[in-house]
Amino acid sequence: QVRLVESGGGSVQAGGSLRLSCAASGYTYSSICMAWFRQVPGNERDVITTINTRDGSTYYSDSVKGRFTISQDNVKNAVILQMNSLKPEDTGMYYCAAGWCGSGYTYWGQGTQVTVSS
Repeated sequence: QVRLVESGGGSVQAGGSLRLSCAASGYTYSSICMAWFRQVPGNERDVITTINTRDGSTYYSDSVKGRFTISQDNVKNAVILQMNSLKPEDTGMYYCAAGWCGSGYTYWGQGTQVTVSS
Protein backbone atom coordinates (compact mmCIF):
# COMPACT_ATOMS: atom_id res chain seq x y z
CA GLN A 1 0.00 0.00 0.00
CA VAL A 2 1.46 3.36 -1.06
CA ARG A 3 1.42 5.93 1.70
CA LEU A 4 2.35 9.62 1.53
CA VAL A 5 2.74 11.76 4.64
CA GLU A 6 3.23 15.51 4.34
CA SER A 7 4.68 17.85 6.92
CA GLY A 8 6.00 21.39 7.19
CA GLY A 9 3.07 23.66 6.44
CA GLY A 10 2.27 26.72 8.51
CA SER A 11 1.89 30.48 8.49
CA VAL A 12 4.46 32.96 7.29
CA GLN A 13 4.64 36.59 6.21
CA ALA A 14 5.10 37.54 2.59
CA GLY A 15 8.72 37.20 1.54
CA GLY A 16 9.33 34.38 3.98
CA SER A 17 10.13 30.71 3.40
CA LEU A 18 8.67 27.34 4.23
CA ARG A 19 9.85 23.79 3.61
CA LEU A 20 7.41 20.98 2.94
CA SER A 21 8.30 17.32 3.11
CA CYS A 22 6.48 14.30 1.69
CA ALA A 23 7.61 10.96 3.08
CA ALA A 24 6.73 8.05 0.83
CA SER A 25 6.47 4.33 1.51
CA GLY A 26 5.06 1.19 -0.05
CA TYR A 27 6.64 1.19 -3.49
CA THR A 28 9.95 1.29 -5.30
CA TYR A 29 10.88 4.89 -4.67
CA SER A 30 13.10 5.34 -7.68
CA SER A 31 10.49 4.40 -10.27
CA ILE A 32 7.74 6.93 -9.89
CA CYS A 33 6.87 10.56 -10.47
CA MET A 34 5.90 12.77 -7.57
CA ALA A 35 4.29 16.16 -7.47
CA TRP A 36 3.00 18.95 -5.31
CA PHE A 37 -0.44 20.36 -5.97
CA ARG A 38 -2.03 23.48 -4.49
CA GLN A 39 -5.71 24.01 -3.88
CA VAL A 40 -7.62 27.07 -2.70
CA PRO A 41 -11.30 26.92 -1.69
CA GLY A 42 -13.58 26.87 -4.70
CA ASN A 43 -10.82 25.96 -7.13
CA GLU A 44 -9.42 22.73 -8.52
CA ARG A 45 -6.09 21.36 -7.42
CA ASP A 46 -3.35 22.76 -9.62
CA VAL A 47 0.00 21.10 -10.11
CA ILE A 48 2.83 23.43 -9.19
CA THR A 49 5.87 21.18 -9.45
CA THR A 50 6.80 17.60 -10.34
CA ILE A 51 9.87 15.38 -10.13
CA ASN A 52 10.78 12.10 -11.77
CA THR A 53 12.52 10.14 -9.03
CA ARG A 54 14.34 8.00 -11.58
CA ASP A 55 16.17 10.71 -13.51
CA GLY A 56 15.55 13.78 -11.34
CA SER A 57 13.89 15.80 -14.06
CA THR A 58 11.59 18.52 -12.78
CA TYR A 59 8.74 20.78 -13.86
CA TYR A 60 7.58 24.06 -12.34
CA SER A 61 4.46 26.06 -13.08
CA ASP A 62 5.00 29.67 -14.05
CA SER A 63 3.49 30.79 -10.75
CA VAL A 64 6.32 29.27 -8.70
CA LYS A 65 9.25 29.09 -11.11
CA GLY A 66 12.34 30.70 -9.62
CA ARG A 67 10.92 30.70 -6.08
CA PHE A 68 10.16 27.05 -5.32
CA THR A 69 12.52 24.08 -5.56
CA ILE A 70 11.56 20.40 -5.53
CA SER A 71 14.17 17.83 -4.58
CA GLN A 72 14.62 14.23 -3.50
CA ASP A 73 15.91 12.87 -0.21
CA ASN A 74 16.78 9.33 -1.23
CA VAL A 75 17.85 8.37 2.29
CA LYS A 76 14.47 9.25 3.77
CA ASN A 77 12.42 8.33 0.66
CA ALA A 78 11.02 11.83 0.69
CA VAL A 79 10.38 14.68 -1.66
CA ILE A 80 11.11 18.17 -0.39
CA LEU A 81 9.51 21.43 -1.52
CA GLN A 82 11.52 24.50 -0.57
CA MET A 83 9.37 27.60 -0.93
CA ASN A 84 11.07 30.99 -0.91
CA SER A 85 9.86 34.54 -1.50
CA LEU A 86 6.36 33.48 -0.58
CA LYS A 87 3.43 35.59 -1.69
CA PRO A 88 -0.13 35.83 -0.33
CA GLU A 89 -1.34 34.12 -3.49
CA ASP A 90 0.68 31.04 -2.50
CA THR A 91 -1.82 30.46 0.29
CA GLY A 92 -3.64 27.16 0.00
CA MET A 93 -3.70 23.49 0.87
CA TYR A 94 -0.66 21.71 -0.49
CA TYR A 95 -0.95 18.07 -1.48
CA CYS A 96 1.79 15.59 -2.28
CA ALA A 97 0.96 13.09 -5.01
CA ALA A 98 2.65 10.05 -6.54
CA GLY A 99 2.11 7.80 -9.52
CA TRP A 100 3.78 5.84 -12.26
CA CYS A 101 5.37 8.32 -14.64
CA GLY A 102 3.12 8.95 -17.62
CA SER A 103 0.06 7.44 -15.92
CA GLY A 104 -1.13 10.28 -13.74
CA TYR A 105 -1.14 10.60 -9.97
CA THR A 106 -2.82 7.78 -8.11
CA TYR A 107 -1.74 8.31 -4.54
CA TRP A 108 -2.29 11.40 -2.43
CA GLY A 109 -1.25 12.71 0.93
CA GLN A 110 -3.63 14.28 3.43
CA GLY A 111 -2.56 17.84 2.62
CA THR A 112 -0.84 20.54 4.62
CA GLN A 113 -2.01 24.16 4.91
CA VAL A 114 0.22 27.05 3.90
CA THR A 115 -0.89 30.58 4.78
CA VAL A 116 1.05 33.64 3.62
CA SER A 117 0.02 36.98 5.08
CA SER A 118 0.76 40.36 3.55
